[in-house]
Amino acid sequence: MSIGGIDSGRIESMLAQMRAAAQRPQTEALGGVLSPISADKTQNTGKIDFAEALKASLDQVNQTQQNAAKLSRNFALGDDSVSLSDVMIAGQKSSIAFQATIQVRNKLVSAYQDIMNMPV
Repeated sequence: MSIGGIDSGRIESMLAQMRAAAQRPQTEALGGVLSPISADKTQNTGKIDFAEALKASLDQVNQTQQNAAKLSRNFALGDDSVSLSDVMIAGQKSSIAFQATIQVRNKLVSAYQDIMNMPV
């Protein structure tokens, strides 16, 4: 029986994947959301370049979002190698990384405004 283009076998498969994901420890599911930025370039010079660190962080968030979109697209196209739990976890990692980026941006803008409003 087909419901909205998804047969009952596919629904049962999704439910089984969701149950399996629920039984995994939460630390495993959330591991690697935001891995630390490698400091190979900064250790050689002894100082941290803010622009490079910011660019590396933004590139990492972008890569996370692209990975989530790719998994979502593959799952929607019916790729059996992509599970629903993988799609949901990648989407949440992407969302968390993006929200953290937004918060950092807000703090930077606030700090800039505070500095600009200081009397000289």
